[in-house]
Amino acid sequence: MSPGRRGFPVLPARFARHVRRGAPLLAGAVFLAGCGGPADGAGDEKSARGVTVDNCGTKVRVDRAPQRAVALDQGAAEIMLSLGLADRMVGTGTWTDPVLKGLEKANARVPRLADRYPSFEKVLSVEPDFAAASFTYTLSKGGVASREKFAELGVPTYLSPSDCAGKDNSGDGDGERTEALTLDTVYGEIRDLARIFHVEERGEKLIDTLTARVDKAASAADTSDVSVLYWFANSDSPYMAGCCGAPGVITKELGLRNVFADTHEEWPQIGWETVADRDPDVLVIGDLTRRSQSAESAAQKIRFLESDPVTKNMTAVREKRYVLLRGQDMNPTIRTVDGVEKVAAALGEFGLAR
Repeated sequence: MSPGRRGFPVLPARFARHVRRGAPLLAGAVFLAGCGGPADGAGDEKSARGVTVDNCGTKVRVDRAPQRAVALDQGAAEIMLSLGLADRMVGTGTWTDPVLKGLEKANARVPRLADRYPSFEKVLSVEPDFAAASFTYTLSKGGVASREKFAELGVPTYLSPSDCAGKDNSGDGDGERTEALTLDTVYGEIRDLARIFHVEERGEKLIDTLTARVDKAASAADTSDVSVLYWFANSDSPYMAGCCGAPGVITKELGLRNVFADTHEEWPQIGWETVADRDPDVLVIGDLTRRSQSAESAAQKIRFLESDPVTKNMTAVREKRYVLLRGQDMNPTIRTVDGVEKVAAALGEFGLAR
C-alpha cells in the first residue's frame, strides 16, 4: 500500500470512517445498501439474495450481487467480462496481454487501475464491494493485499480455484501440482462467479460454448505420439511447463506428450542442454507483451532458438514447428481453450494430426 503524507494509508472516506471507529465491517456489507439495479433481469429479491461459496479454504459470503467489483488479474477480468458484467466492474489490474478478442468494447468501459499489481490504496479508491484474483500471490503481501486486509474493510474476495485446488504454493517458485488441473476447475470458477453475481444462466451458456470449442478442436487434431514442449519466458534460465498446469490441459485434450511430464512443478527452470536432449517435435512458445524477462516475445524466442548452438539442431527448430500462444493462453483460465484451439490448428498445418 502506498503511504499517505504522514506515512499512513490514504483511504476513501467510507473506508476511513470504519477504520477510525475501530469496527471492522461484515464481509460483503460495504456499499451494498446504496447499490441499485437488479442482476441479469432479476428482481430486487433475487439481487438481495446472499451467496456463500467455499473458495480455497475460505468461505466467501456475498450478501448482495456485487455492483462495484474489481478484477485484480487479467484472467478474472476476462471471465467477468465474458459474463457480461462490465457495468458492475470498477477496475482491473495485472495485465500481461491484450484483452481477449471480442471483449474489447466491454473492457474499454472498465478503468484499468494498473498494468501490473495496483496498490491496495488504488483499489480502495474505487470503493469496491467485491474483489476477484487469479493467483494466490495477488491476494498476498507481495501482491495487492491479503484476503484478511480486504476482509477487515468488509470486501469479500474470491481466488481462482485453479491456483489452489490440487496445488502447493508454499515454495518460492510458481507452485507444484499435486493433482492435474482440468477444465472442470476453470468451469467451476465460472459457475462460482456467475452465482455470486446472480447470472447463473450466462455462466452455463459460457461453459457450454467453451466445452463445444474444446471438443471440436480435439476431434480435429487426432495425434499419435507427438511430443511437445511449452516455453513461457526467459532465455537465460527458461521457464518450461511441467506436467499438470494449463499446458497439461492442452496436452491431455489433444493427446500429446509433454517432454517434461516428469515434473509436477508449474513452471520449472530447465537448462537448454536438458531441453535439447528431450528434443520435442513441437515447441509451444509464449508470445508475451510484457518486458520483465529475457526473450519475452515469440520473435525473440525464435531468434534465440535458431542461433544458439545448443538449440538450433533440435527437431522442432529445424522444422520450424513453432506454436505461438499468448501468456494468458498458457495460464489456467478461459484462455486455455484458446490454447487448445491454436495448438490443434498448428498440428494440422505441421502434418502431425492423423
